[in-house]
Amino acid sequence: MSLENVVALARNENGIAAAVGILKQRFGERAQTGQAIREQHGHTTTYVPTQAPDIVIFAETAQEVQDVVRICAEHRVPVIAFGAGSSLEGQVNAPAGGVSLDLTRMNRVIAVHAEDLDCVVEPGITRRELNEYLRDTGLFFPIDPGANATLGGMASTRASGTNAVRYGTMRENVLALKAVMPDGRLIETSKRVKKTAAGYDLTRLLVGAEGTLGIITELTLKLQGIPQAISGGICPFPDVDSACRTVIETIQMGIPVARIELVNTLQMQALILHSKLPYEAQPYLFVEFHGTESGVAEQAELFGEIAAGNGGGNFQWTHDAEERDRLWRARHDAYLASFLLRPGCKGVSTDVCVPISRLADCIGETEKDLAETGLIAPIVGHVGDGNFHLLLLLDTDDVSEMERAEAFMDRLAKRAIAMEGTCTGEHGIGQGKMKYLAMELGEATDYMRAIKKALDPDNIMNPGKILIS
Repeated sequence: MSLENVVALARNENGIAAAVGILKQRFGERAQTGQAIREQHGHTTTYVPTQAPDIVIFAETAQEVQDVVRICAEHRVPVIAFGAGSSLEGQVNAPAGGVSLDLTRMNRVIAVHAEDLDCVVEPGITRRELNEYLRDTGLFFPIDPGANATLGGMASTRASGTNAVRYGTMRENVLALKAVMPDGRLIETSKRVKKTAAGYDLTRLLVGAEGTLGIITELTLKLQGIPQAISGGICPFPDVDSACRTVIETIQMGIPVARIELVNTLQMQALILHSKLPYEAQPYLFVEFHGTESGVAEQAELFGEIAAGNGGGNFQWTHDAEERDRLWRARHDAYLASFLLRPGCKGVSTDVCVPISRLADCIGETEKDLAETGLIAPIVGHVGDGNFHLLLLLDTDDVSEMERAEAFMDRLAKRAIAMEGTCTGEHGIGQGKMKYLAMELGEATDYMRAIKKALDPDNIMNPGKILIS
């Protein structure tokens, strides 16, 4: 995350004033202009300065989303979709003011097609709410980014999480969308089928677009059957390199691991403090297997053999749901646990992703960089697909420390790109990583700008994100 491009864009004061007046009349109490609620809808969970919208609208139907977008289009006013507000690169900020369109009241499950293993939902439902709704069907939606994000937000940022190695990312799990485009028209990107060869893939265009090309109002999602058996466990390693070798061999052997998560020594220290885990502070792999009882037992045994061959310690695994949940709850609490390493600090989260063959090198160089820079940042990784995250624990009032953090994050992004990776595996570009997109993709960004210009010529859809103007 870089703050270099987090700047205010030119405001259309007359257009904003006109649109705010119309929206207040149209939506009544569901149009809010109080300072606290506006700042809440511009605030992000990272150290990107808050840039509040001028008004917050709580939409309840796709027609209302169309109405808002048409008013904004007429007056050339920015409109920014808002869900849980858990994005990490300033995606919901309003650098040119305008309208925050809160979609959390659009939270219905429209249909579940159990035989087809899919469902249709509105964008404001969260992943936990969906899985609670699905509980009695024997199905679940697998994408788990950690935060209880809305499905619309997860699609917009192309989110993934701990089990992407088995089930993929949002890109692979969204079958179709309905979205309101910049001119106010509602489109359907595909039908409810597992595959199609009909026309351009507008679904994939909107998944990951961060609301810059349109606003999602409905999602058709793939579902999975709840596994008959689940086993999980934890294995210590002498160093990150041996853990990464184990990951590579596990993937190469075709073991269908459902989750394989790395925590480095510093992160494990935080988990021990927070969750009272009875382990030593050293690198660990947290793993989980899904399937039949005999299948998951075989997978766990094979993994244990691979780990032992790479210097891994005692691999403790279990079918017991309570023990398994305790381990994964500790892993999910890594963010909160990290603050015990430096009480009173603030956290800045960032992520990169590299080919798994380069993962050990990238993490090793990053840990060395942190040590030389004097920064504290525990590391966790969805290492089955080469993705890892850092939480920098910072004194944001210390100018020198913030400068060192900025320089470190710049080196991290460039390091990942140099290793044929990406500056962001999950968090998205938003405001914080715009300058790295051209470094990573070169002239392809010219065609991205052409798409943006063609679909949104007045730049009203979440301006100041992804692409540097």
